[in-house]
Amino acid sequence: MDKAAKAEKVYWLDRSENVTRLFRGLCAVGLALALGDLVVHRHDAIGFAEWFGFYAAYGFVACVALVLTAKALRRVLKRPEDYYDR
Repeated sequence: MDKAAKAEKVYWLDRSENVTRLFRGLCAVGLALALGDLVVHRHDAIGFAEWFGFYAAYGFVACVALVLTAKALRRVLKRPEDYYDR
């Protein structure tokens, strides 16, 4: 394969319809798991953990907190662009 053919290679996520399919598929899986929360009875030690969608909300909040913490840590740990050249 020559260089021109490699440069023009189209990956599956480069096509917008595949991104849309992936997004809709992930939404469908998330909805199915949330609806499964209505069917499955858990025996949690903490009362509020039995609320509908508690684990989904907890996971979302934890993920957002991780991203925000990482952004704050980046400001603290960031080095100048020429740090290793000195």
